[in-house]
Amino acid sequence: MPSNVPLILFYTRAFKKPVDVAAIPQCCVPVEWTTDRSRLAEADAVVFHIPNAREIGDARKYPGQLWVAWSMESFENYAWQADPRFMRHFDLTMTYEFGADVWEPYLPKAEWWEAARGSVIAPKTEVAPAVTFQSSKLDKSGRAGFVAELSKSIGVDRYGRFNRRAKLQPNRQIEGPDLGRQTKLETIGRYHFCLALENSIAPDYVTEKMFDPLAVGTVPVYLGAPNAAELVPENSYIDASSFGTPAELAAYLHHLVETPQEYEAYLAWRSKPLPDHLVRRLELVATGAKYRLAELVHRLVAERGEVPSGRSSLPFGWMAFLKTRRERWWMAHAGR
Repeated sequence: MPSNVPLILFYTRAFKKPVDVAAIPQCCVPVEWTTDRSRLAEADAVVFHIPNAREIGDARKYPGQLWVAWSMESFENYAWQADPRFMRHFDLTMTYEFGADVWEPYLPKAEWWEAARGSVIAPKTEVAPAVTFQSSKLDKSGRAGFVAELSKSIGVDRYGRFNRRAKLQPNRQIEGPDLGRQTKLETIGRYHFCLALENSIAPDYVTEKMFDPLAVGTVPVYLGAPNAAELVPENSYIDASSFGTPAELAAYLHHLVETPQEYEAYLAWRSKPLPDHLVRRLELVATGAKYRLAELVHRLVAERGEVPSGRSSLPFGWMAFLKTRRERWWMAHAGR
């Protein structure tokens, strides 16, 4: 392993794609990135995308090497992240959790907030007061049932791919050309409320579902992390969990539509400075997570000094090694 320029290896894919190391911003410290698994022995740090845990079993760990557990997914959906027996194999974490060694939240950077505050709020032209987008079938939060119940008391337009076996199907389709995220945001902007429903409820797990409606002047109705208020301005969203039933929530949403002054109070954050608690969070993510990972690895490698001697190990055992190698062979020969 080189001592002057640390090598950081992304051992697994990120879901179905290799990590694009060429797109990682240049860091203020010298570091080399690679996805070439044949360089495992010389890597100073090895990053494993935990949702791709099936690709980890054949990894050897070399003396002095730092293993990094990386995930922006909820531990409710990927139980390995909450399993101490699995996580003990890693030296560092890079996740959405506040306590991670490298914090990688969905929280947009400061310039995004300035752009959101300065953008024009679109007229609320849709008949239904609320909209929701759902593409994944993951539902540890009970969001499908929540939407079904809420829809009995207030109009909710539903977009997005969803489990076709589910009882609740999308009732709206994008009209005209679908430009992806731009079209989604423009659609959200036409509604008073956007149901921002996480696929699971876990502390710190606040995704783009909260931030998309804030960007376009629509009020999020949020179901998710109990500490979501730490990542947004005060009085900028409605906490769905604070209502006893979906019917009670629907009655409150109807009330806000009928009293514009009270509704607009949820948009008042756009004309104020960002609160100190949010500014402090934004300072932590001013540079990207991989940038901060490079700085941390560079420092730890410098503190480590000379590479310790010794043999490599198979942390997950020979059975996991053979199973992973068999799956790699099958994938390669299946043309995947």
